[in-house]
Amino acid sequence: MSPHPARPESLLKTPLHDLHLELGARMVPFAGYSMPVQYPAGLMAEHLHTRAAAGLFDVSHMGQLRLQGPGAASAFETLVPVDVLDLPVGKQRYGLLLNDDGGILDDLMFFNRGDDLFVIVNGACKVADMAYIQQKIGAQCDVIPMPEMALLALQGPQAVTALSRLAPGVEKLVFMTGGRFGVAGCDCFLTRSGYTGEDGFEISVPASQAETLARALLAQPEVEPVGLGARNSLRLEAGLCLYGNDIDTTTTPVEGNLNWAIQKVRRTGGARAGGFPGAEKILAQLANPSLLNRKRVGLIALERIPVRDHSALHSLDGVLIGEVTSGLLGPSINQPVAMGYVSPEFAALGTRINAMVRGKPVPMEVSAMPFVPNRYHRG
Repeated sequence: MSPHPARPESLLKTPLHDLHLELGARMVPFAGYSMPVQYPAGLMAEHLHTRAAAGLFDVSHMGQLRLQGPGAASAFETLVPVDVLDLPVGKQRYGLLLNDDGGILDDLMFFNRGDDLFVIVNGACKVADMAYIQQKIGAQCDVIPMPEMALLALQGPQAVTALSRLAPGVEKLVFMTGGRFGVAGCDCFLTRSGYTGEDGFEISVPASQAETLARALLAQPEVEPVGLGARNSLRLEAGLCLYGNDIDTTTTPVEGNLNWAIQKVRRTGGARAGGFPGAEKILAQLANPSLLNRKRVGLIALERIPVRDHSALHSLDGVLIGEVTSGLLGPSINQPVAMGYVSPEFAALGTRINAMVRGKPVPMEVSAMPFVPNRYHRG
């Protein structure tokens, strides 16, 4: 996790800022906002509570926007290497916003609501993302930012138990579906999704109702507040990328090991192959992996020494082969885990390499991800 420095007086506040202070949160600058990094229980307890029960996250720093008009889906498909046109109403998909060189400007989620595409982008990228989308496709559809909306995430195996008390019917949703629900008197659009590897929900709610919603959720016996620190450790154990650490404008989806996010219809031979920024380069990499200079992999340390972001990765004979992009002690598995980029010849599962920590080699093994099994509710 890389908080973005900012002067305290220049930081934006989410609608839940005062509630965080009331709950004793330690606040830090992140993506230009004052955000809770942890609460009095601490990162480890928050992480483990989310894995066992339900954690409530304030993710209102994220960007929300709508794409509206008959040409919205086809227009948006020109910016991402994924299948937008065939996404059914009521379904959500993961997408990648690309530049002309195939680099990743941001990763995002989008949902087909029938009358619009509802898009969620990362907080640190939202201003640039919205300007880019407006510039590229604003003549083909309406690009409507939603600054009046807050965003909460309720994550964990008991999230559905807690939420269904307040919004009967949410239990019928499956992973990556959603709809409009009244929750504790609040007007919400929610999806059964999240970024922890657990079952859970992301809830878009008017900022004016966000505190009411948060207090109602926190009143449920399964739910505790969780900050950015545990959000980071949960997503890393789930093998999920953090934009700005694990993927950025210098990485293509193929280098980032995100091939699964590019549906067949957009690949060579597909009905709508290419047609997105950097398509020639990305499709060539998909067809010929020897074109890659590096690849994102999962790593588990073989000694109990946490390996942090930016640690150099060496072959066993001491040659520099890559760098760690995210790393910490995984609370759920009680082992140091990491993601990073290595030369392709070192990317095979089971390969042994060394991470350099304070000048000393720490043995690591290339591992399958996620490090903790995903528990999405697929029905």
